[in-house]
Amino acid sequence: MSEGQGQNGAVRVRGGILAAIIIAILGALLAWGFATGRKEAAEEAERDHVVKAPLRVATKDGETVVKVDEDTQDRSGIETEALSAAPFQQQVRAYGMVLDIARLTDLANNYAAAKAALQTAAAKLAKSKPEFDRATQLYNDGRAVSEAQLQSAAAALATDQAGLAAAEAQIHTTAATAYQEWGAVLGKSLVEGQPQITRLIERQEFLLQITLPPGTVLASPPATAAIETGKNARAIISYVSQATRIDPKIQGVSFFYAVPAGSGVLPGMNVLAFLPSGKIIDGVTVPASAVVWWQDRAWVYRRATADSFARTEIATDVPAPAGGYVVEALPGNTEVVTSGAQLLLSEEFRSHIQVDEDD
Repeated sequence: MSEGQGQNGAVRVRGGILAAIIIAILGALLAWGFATGRKEAAEEAERDHVVKAPLRVATKDGETVVKVDEDTQDRSGIETEALSAAPFQQQVRAYGMVLDIARLTDLANNYAAAKAALQTAAAKLAKSKPEFDRATQLYNDGRAVSEAQLQSAAAALATDQAGLAAAEAQIHTTAATAYQEWGAVLGKSLVEGQPQITRLIERQEFLLQITLPPGTVLASPPATAAIETGKNARAIISYVSQATRIDPKIQGVSFFYAVPAGSGVLPGMNVLAFLPSGKIIDGVTVPASAVVWWQDRAWVYRRATADSFARTEIATDVPAPAGGYVVEALPGNTEVVTSGAQLLLSEEFRSHIQVDEDD
């Protein structure tokens, strides 16, 4: 065998060994990938089994009921709390508008100007009256002043008296207009320069007109009430007086209330108001942590059995003093989910999606 043939044989042997090694490596990689994929698929299936298997959603008596076994409740941190009784005053829902008080401001400015004019006229009269009296005395005592000087003093006195009368008329007219347009309370506040009118003009407070629904009557307007300034946001308003006009769109009894500027309202805004009617209603306090929002409505998950929860809508008209809401529809000692309610809502709708996909 020649030397060239030996070298070619060695090259072929080495190539075969290298190819075998590469094939072995590729085989190992494929086997590892297959095993890893099966493991991940098994883990995913196990996770799905842990979350989905215990959850069953059904409708009972018009309520959506989510069934969760006790082990899953523990793992998911689902906790419930028995609701405590909380008697509260029934509230009347009314309609409010934040008023533009530019006209009231103009009246206040006009009244201030009229007062200044009155003071000026009074000062002029205080000067011209003694001068006329002196001229009259001098004229009568030997003609110490001429008749022309006496007439000039008399004309000055008459002018100042007319000026004083005009200023007084302007004062009375402006005050009467304020009383007619804004009522006795605000009118008096303007005339006497009370702090209330100052707070309104300086926009430390805003004035609202609160109108009851047609046919609704309160024995007396409450000293304080509340308005809804945004989702889950309220502000306390203070009674001012009976309104001097009605809202033409609602045609109900109206009142003036004031609200601090920091409440977030601005002139022209429409708000919902809640006025205590004085009637005591039995209710329960629902913690804020128990409330979930869906489709702009508030819901809680009420424990139906040891392993099921019913989603129940609640009203949020009455905020509880310590947070949450006072609700009339739920009986005392009702257990609601206070931790994990959002999880139940998410899982409930995820189950609907899964059912739709299976279909």
